Amino acid sequence: MSAVKDRGEKDREEKNREKRMSLGAHLIELRKRLFISALAIVIGAAIGWWLTDAFVWNALQEPVLRLADAQGNTSEMAIIFPTISSSFDLMLQISFTLGIVISSPVWLYQIFAFLVPGLNTRERRFTFGFFATAIPLFFAGCAAGWFVLPNIVKIMTSFVPEGGETLLTAKEYIDFVLKLVVAIGIAFVVPVFIVLLNFAGVISAASIIKSWRVAILVIVLFTAIATPSADIVSMFLLAIPMVALYFAAWFIAHLHDRRVERRNRLEFGAAV
Repeated sequence: MSAVKDRGEKDREEKNREKRMSLGAHLIELRKRLFISALAIVIGAAIGWWLTDAFVWNALQEPVLRLADAQGNTSEMAIIFPTISSSFDLMLQISFTLGIVISSPVWLYQIFAFLVPGLNTRERRFTFGFFATAIPLFFAGCAAGWFVLPNIVKIMTSFVPEGGETLLTAKEYIDFVLKLVVAIGIAFVVPVFIVLLNFAGVISAASIIKSWRVAILVIVLFTAIATPSADIVSMFLLAIPMVALYFAAWFIAHLHDRRVERRNRLEFGAAV
C-alpha cells in the first residue's frame, strides 16, 4: 500500500512539473520580482549616499593619490570636476552602484526565486545552497576588481609622456572603477547560474565541459575588456579564478547528472 502511495505521489509530482505557467503569469511574476529588486536597490542607494559621503569617495581616489605621492608629482596628477554639477552627479552614480552591491542578496534571491519553479521538490532544497554561494562569490568578485585597481591605474597613467599632466575627469574615472568592480562581481556569480540551469534540466554537464574552450576564450576576452590596460598580470589574476569557478560548476553539474541518472535507473528497474 505504501509503495502504491509513493508511486501516486511521484506521478502527481511529475504532472505538476509538466505544468507550464501562461505568458501572462510569467510577466506578472517577473514584474513582482523586478519591483522588489528595484525597491531594494533604491533603499541600498540611500545607504550608499551616506557611505559615499562618509568614506567611499576617499577610498575611490586613494589609488590616484597614492600614485601621485609615490611619483612626487601631486600637482600634476589629480581628479577634476569639470562642471558645476559634476560632484552631485558623481554622488548619485556612486550611490546607485553601492545600492546594487548592498542589495545584491535581495535581487540575487529574486532571480533564484524566479527560476526555482523549474526545479522539482527534491532539488528545491539546494536553492539555499545556490543563494549562500552566490552572495560570497559576488562580493569576492567585487573585491578582486578592487584588488587589481591600483595596478591598472598605475599602468594606464604610465603612458603619459614626459612633462605631461594626468588630470582625470571624475566621471570617467568613477565609471571605470565602478564598472570594473561590479562587472567582475557579476562574472563571479555566472557559474552559480550555470549549475542552477543544470539542476533545472536546461543544460547538461556534458554540454558544459564540451564548451570549455569557448568559455575560456570568453573569460579571457571579458577580463581583457574589464581591465583595459597592458597589464597582463591583472588580467590573469581575474581570469584564473573565473576559469576555476567554471570547471567547479561543471564538476557539480557532473555529480548531479550522475545522481539523476542513477535515480532514474533505479526507478525504471523498480517499475520493471
